[in-house]
Amino acid sequence: MQRIWAKHALTPTGWQEHVAVTIDTQGRIVSVTENAASDGQCGDWQSVDCLLPAPVNAHSHGFQRAMAGMTEYRGADDHDSFWSWRRLMFQFLEALDPDQVEAITAYVQMEMLEAGFATNVEFHYLHHGPGGRPYDRLSEMSGRVTRAASLTGIGLTLLPVFYQYGGLDQRALMAGQERFGNDRDQFLRLMDECRSLIEAGASDWSLGAAPHSLRAVSPYDLKALADLLPDGPIHMHVAEQIPEVE
Repeated sequence: MQRIWAKHALTPTGWQEHVAVTIDTQGRIVSVTENAASDGQCGDWQSVDCLLPAPVNAHSHGFQRAMAGMTEYRGADDHDSFWSWRRLMFQFLEALDPDQVEAITAYVQMEMLEAGFATNVEFHYLHHGPGGRPYDRLSEMSGRVTRAASLTGIGLTLLPVFYQYGGLDQRALMAGQERFGNDRDQFLRLMDECRSLIEAGASDWSLGAAPHSLRAVSPYDLKALADLLPDGPIHMHVAEQIPEVE
């Protein structure tokens, strides 16, 4: 057992003083006692001034951790933007295979844990092989995300991303986007496989869905996805580009 006595702690009922927390050997909270006696500061109790619930990383693209540093500077021509970043990201992901995605995701999840995050919400859109060819198991890449979470022990909310089109005019996906794309039927099959992955995982895993953006999913299919998960979580880029805002 681990015992923590906090001078101040944020609880579901708000800020409280003199809070005693008992944690079992599996890392689960057994009890939270408010207005606990101050003798919690001695013996086998760990005393802290302020205790907070571990935060959630609510929007992660794990594979992008490995391209950090490639775009965080301004080029000589002074024309760098979201679009130049995106071009490099497309080039980078073309080289990634499932083993690399698993390793990168595990690495960044460990960094999250070291920083105090307890849960990784993975906005996961790298589904297929180069050129958009599906893997033999449609959920191969999603399975690498869950495997990484099994290795690191982080909590996981997996959000498979639904990506149909390359723009608001429902144009075809461009080069670099093919590995993201699914039509509605294929995405529903992917969701079924991902549900099985989550159900076989830890108790702090859950499944949601992520229509990528207003430009990448038709209004009809956006409604269908909302009906598929009436209690969510559903997460999307609502206003990533100016035409979507307009």
